[in-house]
Amino acid sequence: MLILLPPSEGKSAPAKGKRLALSTLAFAPGLSDPRSRVLESLVKLARGPQKKASDTLGLTPGLAGEIKVDSELMSAPCAPALEVYSGVLYEALGWSSLPTPVRKRAEDQLLVISALFGALRPSDAIPAYRLSMDVTLPRVGGLSAFWKKHLSVALAGLDSAPVIDMRSQTYAIAWVPNPTNTAQVRVFLEKNGKRSVVSHMAKLTRGEVARELLLQTKVPTSITGVAKVLSKQFEVEHVLPSNAKKPHYLDIIIR
Repeated sequence: MLILLPPSEGKSAPAKGKRLALSTLAFAPGLSDPRSRVLESLVKLARGPQKKASDTLGLTPGLAGEIKVDSELMSAPCAPALEVYSGVLYEALGWSSLPTPVRKRAEDQLLVISALFGALRPSDAIPAYRLSMDVTLPRVGGLSAFWKKHLSVALAGLDSAPVIDMRSQTYAIAWVPNPTNTAQVRVFLEKNGKRSVVSHMAKLTRGEVARELLLQTKVPTSITGVAKVLSKQFEVEHVLPSNAKKPHYLDIIIR
């Protein structure tokens, strides 16, 4: 089983730690060159005119301080990715409170798709940064298209087991796993017979779903098995693919 997560915009900047070393990250050396290209472009952008950087990164005036963060990525301290990413989903996942054996298993079960690093495992040491997948970087181009080209090679074969996809659409474009083995997790609030999507609740529930799956000592080997496991804690509807090119859906219903 492979659980795909998006990164979070919110990050906890490490107070201390070693500097970034691309050679130590998962899927190196295959992804080291594209990571280096994105990193160099982002740092150069952040060290240039602030308005250009702000416009390119889509930052509001209140987030202008994030440009300085990006300008110092080469010397910033690093920490494991699952300790750097914060926000609603990661708070619900509760990485630090998971038992050690669970976190060890998660090294093979969790994958974060990142605009800066492509793909990360939980223990990959990274600095706090600001970069979204919908950004177009100088000399790199649109990041979703850029990473799609590289991740299709680097992640080949990882979709032979069930893939539980909890990414937003922007990040989902960067790597499209085998749809026959993939289930996208959707969260709906049902009230008076009508269903709607609530962003905060969706992120919270996806974090809870990820945690529940990681806690399983017997790993599900099919999408049906994943749905069965989750049905013990959530109201789940397993929506089968409409054709061979479409993924499964696991709809979590909150009433």
